Amino acid sequence: MFYLFRLLAVLVMTSMLAVPLHAQVPLPTSSGSSASSTPVVPEDLSPEQVDDLVARMSDDQVRALLLDRLDAVAEQQSQAAPEKGILTVISELGTNMVLGWMHVLQQLPNLLSDQLQAFSNFGAAFGSGEMVMMFGYILAALVAGYAAEKLTIWLVLRRARRETGEEAGDLWSTVGFLFRRFCRELLGLVVFYVVLRFVGRNLLSAEELNFAGPMVFYLIWVPRLGAAISRFVLAPNRADLRLVNVSDKWAKYLHRNLIGLFLLGGFTIFIVGFNQANGVPMGETRLGFWLNTSVHIYIGIIAWRAREGLSDMMRGTDPDRSRFDEAVAKAYPFMAIGVSFIMWLVVEMIIGSGDRQLLMLLGSAPHYTTMFWLLMAPAIDTLIRGLVRHLAPPMMGDGPIAERAYRSTKRSYIRIGRVLAGIFVILQIANAWEIDLRNVAAAGVGHDVAGSLVEFLMIVAIGYIVNEGVSLWINRRLAAEMTASEQSPDEEAGEGGGAGGSRLATVLPLLRVSAQVAISVIFGLLAVGALGVDITPLLAGAGILGLAIGFGAQKLVADIVGGVFFLIDDAFRVGEYVDVGGTMGTVEKISIRSMQLRHHRGAVHTIPYGEIQKLTNFSRDWVIMKLKFTVPFDTDPNKVKKIFKKIGAEMMADETHKDGFLQPFKSQGVFDFDDVGMIIRGKFMALPGKQFTLRKEIFNRVKASFNEAGIDFARREVRVAIPGMDDNDHMTDDQKKAVAAAASEASNQQSQAGPPADDR
Repeated sequence: MFYLFRLLAVLVMTSMLAVPLHAQVPLPTSSGSSASSTPVVPEDLSPEQVDDLVARMSDDQVRALLLDRLDAVAEQQSQAAPEKGILTVISELGTNMVLGWMHVLQQLPNLLSDQLQAFSNFGAAFGSGEMVMMFGYILAALVAGYAAEKLTIWLVLRRARRETGEEAGDLWSTVGFLFRRFCRELLGLVVFYVVLRFVGRNLLSAEELNFAGPMVFYLIWVPRLGAAISRFVLAPNRADLRLVNVSDKWAKYLHRNLIGLFLLGGFTIFIVGFNQANGVPMGETRLGFWLNTSVHIYIGIIAWRAREGLSDMMRGTDPDRSRFDEAVAKAYPFMAIGVSFIMWLVVEMIIGSGDRQLLMLLGSAPHYTTMFWLLMAPAIDTLIRGLVRHLAPPMMGDGPIAERAYRSTKRSYIRIGRVLAGIFVILQIANAWEIDLRNVAAAGVGHDVAGSLVEFLMIVAIGYIVNEGVSLWINRRLAAEMTASEQSPDEEAGEGGGAGGSRLATVLPLLRVSAQVAISVIFGLLAVGALGVDITPLLAGAGILGLAIGFGAQKLVADIVGGVFFLIDDAFRVGEYVDVGGTMGTVEKISIRSMQLRHHRGAVHTIPYGEIQKLTNFSRDWVIMKLKFTVPFDTDPNKVKKIFKKIGAEMMADETHKDGFLQPFKSQGVFDFDDVGMIIRGKFMALPGKQFTLRKEIFNRVKASFNEAGIDFARREVRVAIPGMDDNDHMTDDQKKAVAAAASEASNQQSQAGPPADDR
């Protein structure tokens, strides 16, 4: 041990004599000195003096001196080496990539010879006779595995046909049939692999298994697994069982080329390991470059040639597609080409960087996994939309309100599914590159940029899912409440006085807005805090701002508080016809500080709650309508009473109108007399929103019944008496002028009295 430390000390001191010493003390010589103290060596020492100095040191002193010198050298090198900027790093990386590509071109003439050398080394390791026997055993194992696979599938399929039918016509039966078929194929592949492995272990040696195992797995088992997955999704020979929206032409094309892609990828991974095991490193032949490039070019060719089929597949069959869905469907083939190129470039950048850890990681093909999940992301989105279309609750009710609510519900489910799918894809990609996002996020807020960013994204994603979940629940309840209260015929005809919605339908929009604001604020602050920002000043500022608003906007506070108490008192609901200080209309929308009234003639009035002194509701529970009819003085009131009673009984028996009545139409007798005739009044009690339709029908029936009974409505007349004139006499011009003047005066008096008031 002593001589080892002595040798190391000599090497370090002789090679690092230029390192400056900051302090020097005499070397201790007494035996009472600390053996662990670090001696300081003068700079100008000859090798003989160094050797003599080390001979007089203890092991601990040599160790301390060595560590001190190494720390000094490391510090000097770190100070001497300038920190590289991002442009310098990119420039060096680009230079290394170009040099790597030049090396690829230089090795191209030797590619075939080096590969033949790998095969020659493989043959020399086993010998020709042993190789023939090995391949014979491999073939026998393959035959045994394939026979066991077919036997297993036949037995399972025979039992399945005996117990149930093969397939059915609806979606779930189709999915069930495809899933059972895929499970059978997967079971067969498992049996094939198990039997093949069992037979191979008993026939082949350990060295032969090192070759046969990867060859069978990557060149046979993986492509067959890819074919089973492709048959499950594309069903190339059964259009009636196809789960995606793609034609027979493109389904068969994609199926063939997906198998080819799996085969090419498996061959790439296999040949890399084969060459390494047979003395031909991939860095020398650069065969991996050409194979990896071939995979990415193959993906680009597939995406370009099948762009029409891929767009149709991404578009799906959902009629409620958004513009975003349509844009993604059109861009998907080009996205596939772009992803393939980017991942190829990432691999070249890793090779150019020379990072040993990343180069070792490339052996597990994380770039292929990343590319697979990135290309699968839009397909997963299409799958989510298809599942939502069939799993979402059915539309409740009819009409535009129900349709809008149904589409909104579907979009909420789709958005939630997209966030969850995005998280799943990110986790799969991180796992492929051996990145533990949990450890990254737990690195500490403000200490690790990556950890802060991951924590920020996680909080945002959780907040978004919570917001969508709350909105989904409220929208479904709101749709049910609004659909249950159908629009009345009076509102459709432009009359006011609708029955209105439920109290829950009035409060839910405010609850939705309040919940969204609360969720946004809470998760927004948490997300900002995850980035290392101190949210305490933000909370303090929000409190001060709230106080300032409370003192400076007292009218706003009064409006909000007034609205709260109006809602607590249940004074009005959305859809009800109200009168607020002479302003009448249907409550169309409410907010935290005001309400909007839609007049039955179209005008919209916005009224702050704080300005409401009195509110009259015409749509709560029941409505009494009183109708006036003016008949001549010689009309029999009892006869009119019988007509009204008959009309009331007929309308109560009418399927169209009976549900609107709470009390039938009946006569109230003679109400008043005027200078024209008798005023007879009738009344009925109806549900809110039905009264005006019933009133119109009553007017029509009263007019028809009066005509049948010979009763005329009284009309206002102007009679002019001219003294000395008989009925057979003709009027002179002066008399005609007198009659016209009297009629004009009577008309003016009537117009000054004004039109009859609208009792609504």
